[in-house]
Amino acid sequence: MHPDISSSTGDYSLLARQVSSILDGERDLTANASQFSALVYSTIPDLNWAGFYLLRPGKKDGAQELLVGPFQGKVACARIPLGRGVCGTSAQERRTIVVADVHAFEGHIACDSASNAEIVIPLLKDGQLYGVFDIDSPLLNRFSEEDRIGLEAMVQAFLDATDMV
Repeated sequence: MHPDISSSTGDYSLLARQVSSILDGERDLTANASQFSALVYSTIPDLNWAGFYLLRPGKKDGAQELLVGPFQGKVACARIPLGRGVCGTSAQERRTIVVADVHAFEGHIACDSASNAEIVIPLLKDGQLYGVFDIDSPLLNRFSEEDRIGLEAMVQAFLDATDMV
């Protein structure tokens, strides 16, 4: 059922179709985010975390921040302010960020010291930001331009299949 992903890039067009197939008929955010995280984590090699941070009101002042959502991997940071770390920067700037070496990223938040590379894709639907999808790898330089394009297509398939409220 899963593509043979022996390279770092894999068959992203097949994976995007699998996302649509797996999520077909279900629109719930929690269910789809859980399924999506499991699919990414189990089919793309050399990952140690894959999951969602969803935009929510902050605990203290109500300012929006990212709250951990469905994921696969070790325990993660629960809340991330916008503009902090790779996830908060991706959300604030509304763009995908690929980091070859997270230790060289100013303001990196080390939730897992084993992570060395990261890609974060903002969840944008109808012009509105809902959060980010975050993937970590223990390998330096793990994510290529092909990974970025393929993962963005997978996230778009997730967004198309999911009601974000």
